[in-house]
Amino acid sequence: MKLLLLLLALVGLAQGLQTRVPLKKMKSLRQRLQEQGLLESFLEQHPSNLAAKYFPGIAVESLENYMDDEYFGTISIGTPPQEFTVVFDTGSSNLWVPSVFCSSPACRNHHRFNPAESSTFLSTNDTLFIAYGTGSMTGILGYDTVNVAGINVHNQIFGLAETEPGDFFYYTPFDGILGLAFPSIASSGATPVFDNMMIENLVDRHLFSVYLSRDGQDGSFVLFGAIDPYYTTRGISWIPLSAETYWQITMESVSISGAPVACSSGCQAIVDTGTTLLAVPTRAFRTLMRRLGASSSGEISCEAVRNLPNLIFHIHGREFPVPPRAYVIRSNGYCTLGLQGMDTPTEEGELWILGDVFIREYYVIFDRANNKVGLSPLP
Repeated sequence: MKLLLLLLALVGLAQGLQTRVPLKKMKSLRQRLQEQGLLESFLEQHPSNLAAKYFPGIAVESLENYMDDEYFGTISIGTPPQEFTVVFDTGSSNLWVPSVFCSSPACRNHHRFNPAESSTFLSTNDTLFIAYGTGSMTGILGYDTVNVAGINVHNQIFGLAETEPGDFFYYTPFDGILGLAFPSIASSGATPVFDNMMIENLVDRHLFSVYLSRDGQDGSFVLFGAIDPYYTTRGISWIPLSAETYWQITMESVSISGAPVACSSGCQAIVDTGTTLLAVPTRAFRTLMRRLGASSSGEISCEAVRNLPNLIFHIHGREFPVPPRAYVIRSNGYCTLGLQGMDTPTEEGELWILGDVFIREYYVIFDRANNKVGLSPLP
C-alpha cells in the first residue's frame, strides 16, 4: 500500500501544475437554426462582419464569430460552485456569464450566476460594456473563485451580464465566453483568467494548448500549463507573435498547387478558437472561390471535393497545409467551403482569421512566456 501511494505521489509530481478541460462537441448555432427553419431570416436580421471583432477602433464585436462554434467546456464560479458552459476563445480576453440581474430572453434560458448564493463573491461598482453588431452586452464586474477543471482561480474578475443583445444568445448552446487573449484587449481593464493562473502560480508553464477533434470524434481539450507529447510526435513549429493583443502572427502567402493565390505580399493572421471558419479578406475570398470551383456563396459539388487541392499557408518559412477534408463542410447532402469573406479596414492591411477549420489540423500551443504560437501537425 505504501508503495502504491508513493507511486501515485510521483505521478502527481511528474504531471505538475496542469489541468485539462474536456471540450464537448455540440451542434452549432447555425445547425440549430437550420433545423428550426430560422437560419435564412436570422442571417437577414444579423448581417455579419467578422473583422469587427479584431479592430478596437471599431469597438463592435461580431456575434457571428460564434455562430459555427461546436466546442464548449464547463467551468464553475462561486462557493458553492455554479456551473456554466463557455466558449474558450483565444480571440477575446474577458470572462462573462449571464446573471440573475438579466431579464433578456437570452439570459432566461441559460444558466445565470446568482451572487447571493456565493459566499466568496465580491461586488464592485464597475460596469462592463461589449458592443456587438446587433446591440450590446452590458453588466457589472465582480470577483469570485473560478474553477477550471480543478484549478481554483481566486478573486477572478468577471462580468455578470445584465442585458444581452437581440435574440442571438437566445439560441446559442453556450452560456458565456472565457477569453484567452492578452490583457491589452480586455474590456474595462479586466485581468483574463489565464493571466491570473500565471500570477498565482497555478500552472507549471506559462502556456496552454488546444486539440480539436475532427468530425464526430471525442477527445477535444484545452490543456493549461502543459504540452501533451502524444500530440507533438511530428515536431513543433514555433511562430513569433507580431502583436501581443490577439494571438496574431505574420503569414508570407497562401498558395494552391505551388502557385500563390492570396496574401502574396504578406499579411497578418489571428489564430482564433472562437471562430470556426477560415475568415478571408473579401478579395482573396473571391479568388479562392474561383480557383476551387465554388459558387460566390461557397457552395460546391460534393463529387468535385475529391479533386480539390490543399490550401497551403506559408508561415515563418514553413508550409502548413489544410486539406479539402478540413475546409469542406458536408451537411444534409450539400457541400460548402469552410471559408467566409470579411471586410478589413484598409489601414490595417490584410487580415486572415485561422479558425477551427485550420486548428483541427494542428495541435496548437499558445505560449505566453515566449509570445509564440506552436503548431504540430496531427495525423
